[in-house]
Amino acid sequence: MVSLPETYGAVLLGGFIASILSGIITAQTFTYVKRYPSDTLRTKLVVFLTWTLDSIHTGLVCTSSWIFMIQWFGEEDKIDNIPAPLAISVALTAFLTLIVHCFFAHRIHMLTHKDWRISVPIVVFAFLRLIAAIISTVEMIELKTLSAFRRDVGWVFTTGLSLSCVVDVLVAVVLCVTLRTSRSSYSNMDRIINSIILYTLENNSLTSAATIISMICWVTMPNLIFLGVHFVLSKLYANSLLATLNSRKQLQEERSRGVLSNELPVAFPGRYQSKYSKQLAAGNKLEINVERTIEYEAVDGFAKRSPHIPSDTSPPTTADPNHITCTAV
Repeated sequence: MVSLPETYGAVLLGGFIASILSGIITAQTFTYVKRYPSDTLRTKLVVFLTWTLDSIHTGLVCTSSWIFMIQWFGEEDKIDNIPAPLAISVALTAFLTLIVHCFFAHRIHMLTHKDWRISVPIVVFAFLRLIAAIISTVEMIELKTLSAFRRDVGWVFTTGLSLSCVVDVLVAVVLCVTLRTSRSSYSNMDRIINSIILYTLENNSLTSAATIISMICWVTMPNLIFLGVHFVLSKLYANSLLATLNSRKQLQEERSRGVLSNELPVAFPGRYQSKYSKQLAAGNKLEINVERTIEYEAVDGFAKRSPHIPSDTSPPTTADPNHITCTAV
């Protein structure tokens, strides 16, 4: 028997948290419009579509709560029923997830010098997740009850959540590995790249954790707690996309100053210092002349190191044993 708190309570609480996150998404959207008026039309359309789908999703969540709490009030025989707006919200979450995954797949495609072998699998898994969600929505509407849906095609919903988690992990791993290869141990840009790596891990860890929690609740609990978490899931994806876009200007300013503010934490501090940096004994005189040029290409706010950097290194001269001159180009 399905309990009232685990059904109506899950929908109500999940809808409440989703509404709060939807307000944050709206604020992020206005921030983007104000700070990036010169962005490409494609990026603006992605932001507008994300905000529009999120607003529709919030409306569906509120409508589902109204049906459960008001329209079906006192009808205990309908506690196992799934209203159509609730089922449609599952497919809409998948559409939002697809937009975010394709956005990051595009970034990966550019950062890896347009290597289709890396970006195509991510897009394929994202589309398969969308197909699984659409099938789940159709079956929910046709079967009308949670118990029948779980019995007949529950594996489809499980597959969709699993694919979403796989894509999150792939995006995080590929972005982190690609950004690590773009670093140089002599450049202040390493701090910016380290902060982007940590930010990427935090974003994808949050969405992956929410997906896993929803899947665990779906597999182990015969109620709608999984849908309450699912409401929040779409908001986390939309917020991750908008937050990534809105952080570009701050990272660009810090890159131009060569310093980092305290708002973005630095990953792995002090780990990539030069192996030649040693403490000299008292009385020794150290003179180091460093001239280094590193070329970076800006790809949607990420710094990508140019694959061909000319270099010329002259050997150090040590005429005076207490006077060391080192020149690095």
